[in-house]
Amino acid sequence: MLLVYTHNITPRLRYTFKHICTRILGIPVSFTTTIEEFIAHDSMKMSYTRKPLSNEIFIRNHELLFEQGISDVDINVHNWEDTKCFFTTGEKSALPYDIFAASFYLLSRYEEYLPHVKDDYGRFPATESLAYKHEFLNQPVIDIWSNKLKSILEQKFEFYSFPVKTYQINPIIDVPMAYYYKQKGIMRTMGGSITDLFTLKLKRFYQRLLVMFSFERDPYDTFKWIINRQKKSSYKFTVFFLIGDYSTYDKNISINKKKFVSLIKSVSDYCRIGLKVSYFGLDNIAILKKEKKKLELVTNFEVEASRNSFSKVNLPKTYRHLVELEIHEDYSMGYLNHLGFRAGTCTPFLFYDLDYETPTPLLINSYHCLDFALLKHQSLLDKQEELQRLINTVKAVNGTFVPVFHNYSFGSDERWKGFRQLFKQVLESVNENKRD
Repeated sequence: MLLVYTHNITPRLRYTFKHICTRILGIPVSFTTTIEEFIAHDSMKMSYTRKPLSNEIFIRNHELLFEQGISDVDINVHNWEDTKCFFTTGEKSALPYDIFAASFYLLSRYEEYLPHVKDDYGRFPATESLAYKHEFLNQPVIDIWSNKLKSILEQKFEFYSFPVKTYQINPIIDVPMAYYYKQKGIMRTMGGSITDLFTLKLKRFYQRLLVMFSFERDPYDTFKWIINRQKKSSYKFTVFFLIGDYSTYDKNISINKKKFVSLIKSVSDYCRIGLKVSYFGLDNIAILKKEKKKLELVTNFEVEASRNSFSKVNLPKTYRHLVELEIHEDYSMGYLNHLGFRAGTCTPFLFYDLDYETPTPLLINSYHCLDFALLKHQSLLDKQEELQRLINTVKAVNGTFVPVFHNYSFGSDERWKGFRQLFKQVLESVNENKRD
């Protein structure tokens, strides 16, 4: 066990140390404000305060973990070996930066509480983030910093055997619309057909007819392929179904359709099922509760995981609703058009409510790659190389890689050509790691 001496044990401090030491490094951690207890401890120990006590491992603290509320924080980002960091310490400190305060700033999404420019959907854009502006969005910096701390602990405490952590994947499949043509109802089908004709989209009109008369598979109906891939994988896919009411933003088929219910049940036999929260359910807990209950009635399981429409997160309101409804995991934390690490880590972490100054039971699984972000690369080879670079980055710190694909990105549309191969590439990265 690692014992940490500090002058004040705050919720922020406990939260951050437990993420770095326990979740990432696998080390139990405890805290004390009593010097005698610290001196008597016969295992790993370090001090986190303003001045060292003796010759122990000492990290000079920044004030962030001892403050309350939100204020403008002065941040100067510097290069540090193969990465970047901020909150400089001093010569006596074992690390040149306070990685704990810096980690808390990123994990709590502190910057998303501060004034910023939102995009058209009211989201926090990547371009507003500290990581984007200082070019470390492509690195899981918290995991990298944690490994630097581990190296110092290993040198000082040679007797301690650190647990071995391995690279993992957590594949996500998003289903905002299960079918493109089928099960839409007479009015929507007729409206779509008329629109195709008047806009001279004859190819789509012809395809619609073939699908409706069962001569061709619906282009969004890739679930048989998904289930076959799941059968061959040792990692469970999590499939998020949107079951909210039809609206300007959400256009899935009705949950009252027997075919849709049957689809969800058949997928749940092999994959883990989650709730894709509708756009209007994000800010309305009554709507969210209704959608959760509907999905539970279909699957006969409690909804444990959710993912928001358009990956929109309104902090802290969105996550407080999930906590209140006892949804334990979220998969909305990421950027649509940028690959990388929105929260600076590839290790799942608990949501910390800055207003209440307390960690919550909600586990945030930030995603690192959305299929849309790969579309900016023209050739399949470029997409594969970019995806592999991201995978290798997560592998280097033995983290958990979370990619998000959509059911339609495995379809026949020319735009998504090769995305089945990209998904296989993610699945095979685990086997490569085992061979290594």
